Amino acid sequence: MAGSPEAYEVEALVALRSVDRLAEQARALKAKLAVVADESRYRALKSALSGSGIEVAAGADAVVEAASRPSDWVMAAIVGAVGLASTLAAVRRGAMVALANKESLVCAGALFTAEAKQHGARLLPVDSEHNAIFQVFDADQSHAIERIVLTASGGPFRERSRAAMAAVTPAEAVKHPNWTMGAKISVDSATLMNKGLEVIEAHHLFALESERIDIVVHPQSVVHGLVYYQDGSVLAQLGSPDMRTPIANALGWPKRVFAPSPRLDLAQLGRLTFERPDCERFPALRLTRAALLAGGGAPTVLNAANEIAVAAFLDSRVGFLDIAAIVEETLQALPDRRIDHLDDVYECDRQAREVATRLAGNGARRAAGG
Repeated sequence: MAGSPEAYEVEALVALRSVDRLAEQARALKAKLAVVADESRYRALKSALSGSGIEVAAGADAVVEAASRPSDWVMAAIVGAVGLASTLAAVRRGAMVALANKESLVCAGALFTAEAKQHGARLLPVDSEHNAIFQVFDADQSHAIERIVLTASGGPFRERSRAAMAAVTPAEAVKHPNWTMGAKISVDSATLMNKGLEVIEAHHLFALESERIDIVVHPQSVVHGLVYYQDGSVLAQLGSPDMRTPIANALGWPKRVFAPSPRLDLAQLGRLTFERPDCERFPALRLTRAALLAGGGAPTVLNAANEIAVAAFLDSRVGFLDIAAIVEETLQALPDRRIDHLDDVYECDRQAREVATRLAGNGARRAAGG
């Protein structure tokens, strides 16, 4: 069966610091190489895989090396801008890249897509919304596409007032109503920054202007994306809120393989609801649109500042509403910058992190004043 582990040969597996889980999976999948990004965990990984014959490595360079190994398909799932180098390494050797690292396109979208085109790499979106659009986006009829719509659950604070959100705790913010995700992306979903970043990602993946990419809040997370065509047709992809579906789609592409995700029962659901997003209560949507329209280094600054602000929030050093405020202040503090080379991306990212870190160090002072 094409969806079973036996159908694949695993070249390399990478983890940040979860040595036990990495070792378990490397043995089960008979990986040739196991890499832990945290260099301090090297000895632990070496011990866990002793006698297995699996090659072991650690550190940032080893992560890039893993992506550079001779494999047909690479899952790029490292969270944040730190995943850019390894993802780009896979692209530059013309691999099929299943893209779950949206920051690569947010930070360096034009450069990234140009590299993919130059080296013949195939980008397969794994984010549930972009994978949904990918499935119903007729590239041969792109001239007939009016717009696309990304759906958003609205996060855990969809009905909460802005004043009430000022008191949100990290524990509350990471409890997504529909999806099980890591802490950073869960907070991004709660602020709707994640949806804004997805607009920038969609701009690069589907070569559409900002005004042709819409967002609609859909609390049930059943309709994941829609494409509007000029003849009045609207094609949508539906499915249970389970990441195994878009992963299976990318893993088997261009064929479809089995995934054990729950099957959708519309009669049992009874109803699906939709509403417009509130950009006043969730200013991250406004900030991401503005960054996309500004171009240059603005999306890079936005992403870097958000990573710093979210980390500060998770550490309880700033409030929930401070996240968007820190991002906005960072964007205002840094001048426009052209992005012509990858070094420009890294420098822009560095400067933004410095500014955002300084702002976050001032503590949770912005939220109350809006």
